Amino acid sequence: SELYSYTEEPELSTNRRCFEEDFHAQVQGRRWLELDQAQQKAYVMRLLDGLEVVNRDKRLKVARAILYLAQGVFGDCDNEGDVLHWSRHNSFLLYQLGTFTAFLELLNMEIDNSQACSSALRKPAISLADSTELRVLLSVMYLMVENIRVEQEEDPPEWKTCRETFRMELSFPVHTEEPFALLLFTMVTKFCSGHAPHFPMKKVLLLLWKVLLFTLGGFEALQAMKVRKREELGLPPLPEDSIQVMRSMRAASPPTYSIELMEQQQQKRGHRSRRPLVKQDSLDIYNERDPFKNDEAGVDEEENDDVDNGIEGELDLMERDAIIPAMPAQRPPIERVSFPKGLPWAPKVRQKDIEHFLEASRNKFIGFTLGQDTETLIGLPRPIHESVKTLKQHKYVSISDVQIKNEEELEKCPMSLGEEEVQETPCEILYRAMLYNLPQYMIALLKILLAAAPTSKAKTDSINILADVLPEEMPITVLQSMKLGIDVNRHKEIIVKSISALLLLLLKHFKLNHIYQFEYVSQHLVFANCIPLILKFFNQNIMSYITAKNSISVLDYPHCTVCDLPELTAESLEAGDNNQFCWRNLFSCINLLRILNKLTKWKHSRTMVRITDWLIFWSVQACGCCKIFVSRIIFSTMLWSCSFFNADIDARPWDFQAEECTLRANIEAFNSRRYDKPQDSEFAPVDNCLQSVLGQQLELPEDFHYSYELWLEREVFSQPIRWEELLHYQ
Repeated sequence: SELYSYTEEPELSTNRRCFEEDFHAQVQGRRWLELDQAQQKAYVMRLLDGLEVVNRDKRLKVARAILYLAQGVFGDCDNEGDVLHWSRHNSFLLYQLGTFTAFLELLNMEIDNSQACSSALRKPAISLADSTELRVLLSVMYLMVENIRVEQEEDPPEWKTCRETFRMELSFPVHTEEPFALLLFTMVTKFCSGHAPHFPMKKVLLLLWKVLLFTLGGFEALQAMKVRKREELGLPPLPEDSIQVMRSMRAASPPTYSIELMEQQQQKRGHRSRRPLVKQDSLDIYNERDPFKNDEAGVDEEENDDVDNGIEGELDLMERDAIIPAMPAQRPPIERVSFPKGLPWAPKVRQKDIEHFLEASRNKFIGFTLGQDTETLIGLPRPIHESVKTLKQHKYVSISDVQIKNEEELEKCPMSLGEEEVQETPCEILYRAMLYNLPQYMIALLKILLAAAPTSKAKTDSINILADVLPEEMPITVLQSMKLGIDVNRHKEIIVKSISALLLLLLKHFKLNHIYQFEYVSQHLVFANCIPLILKFFNQNIMSYITAKNSISVLDYPHCTVCDLPELTAESLEAGDNNQFCWRNLFSCINLLRILNKLTKWKHSRTMVRITDWLIFWSVQACGCCKIFVSRIIFSTMLWSCSFFNADIDARPWDFQAEECTLRANIEAFNSRRYDKPQDSEFAPVDNCLQSVLGQQLELPEDFHYSYELWLEREVFSQPIRWEELLHYQ
């Protein structure tokens, strides 16, 4: 449903009319659902022939008829399930007959259509009408990708074969020199450069996200690839599946917004409640509370009321009454339920962590260090021995560590180790295709993300991302204005969702494929101010954002195609739907936080920017930020952070610039070694045999024999021979 804007609703009936006019002319007295597969294929082949006509309007009508098929021939269906069923059935049928390839050619034609670009540039305001052809083409391709991508148990064998073939076609370029995802990235950069302001960016970004999800694989496929790669590298298996761990955790209510927190604390300075506090055990896997804890700890909590008053302000009195039911004065003895305690996932200790711990311990107890030696514990007290033993029990060697070590060996011994064998995976092919224009791709995505962020204000020089949502005629009534306002906000939310999802997907896959591919993308995101942009995104009331109701459920596809639409009123639009949360916005927030974590994890130079204290401030009140908060707090300039965490040895302010420069040099060396392979390399073998060199066949230009004598006179005979220069090379 997010593929379509509410302003595109009239086009659904236009697609149906284009299909029925052509279908009834070809097939008399029958419906599409009544045809057998052979008849359906014959009709689709006739439609595909119509795509080759020169007339642009006729070609658009045929494309709309095909879009109606991909949308599930909703005119012949009785409910939403039938629409989705036939949309999936028709998508496989269209792919088997080569529809995607035909639409890809049409898409390339529309991208290169200079007349449409110049017409859009001359217009003062761009609307839906300027991107009609592109929206039809992208919608058909999106529906085919999404329907074929999703696996179902009842899929016949030929559909499974089609799925794998389609994935291979999108991943490995066959007819073109680049993957399909690169074409969509090119559309994004062309739009942001201002050369094609009529491109429907929401559809492009949604299709790009789904193509990456289809070709590279989702998080579950990524986890399987990670397990397989660790086996190939001889590493121990993962202690757990993080996806399954997260699914077993109970959800917790996010804290109140920070401004409200401060107001509540100011109001409670004069009057403080003496009721017991509710403490949530962060180390409890199931996030459960022991009903007997309050009775046992009530006295201690009242004594520590002054210390915990800030925590008390996080819960409103009414909320606390709803959470903690009144316990009866006398109750029968109940068998206590014990819940497992501990971290939700196994702790991971790096080799560097053990080295830092031993370095600090040796400096403290014996006055000197032993470098990277982690085995010699002579002179250290017994508790240090136990600590080192515990650290080694949880030592974790990542795939990235092995890749970095291999890269260092290849740089040191390029001749003896030879060329590296690189697997031609979809991720590797995509990175190689994106490599030279990757900075532009990242900047373009962040520009669109900035324009779609709810905290961004309209500027005259910003890009217009509303070209594919604004109608030709602006609203004239209050109801139309409210509907368009909801549509615009929904449009921005979908753009944020798609960009955050595809960026996170790229980062995770590139990190698994090779750590320096991930670092290259991360550096360009950082250089393009991605970290301040994410922080700016969270500079809002997060609770309001994840509970926003910018949707009209009765207008969502496919509901609007098979159900009678009720009369919309200003009151019904203002009330919104019955959903308590906007899962789209919650999904975006989680993705952006995970991107922020990946960009700053173990990167002290990126954490120690001037916004660190701001990060500490809002991470207290933003939902799901605890992991980032704990891992970043050690780099804060605030004095109180020192009382909670020991300073990391690597967190020296004078090393920040050198750290980033060293990383960049390693990335450039990796890219140069693997992807820049000039023919005149210094490691290329040299032919020292005179007869072999003179016997080589050289291709000379046709007119060479006419100017041969002149060339000899100018380049050979007229040039003095300086024999003394040979002495410099001895």
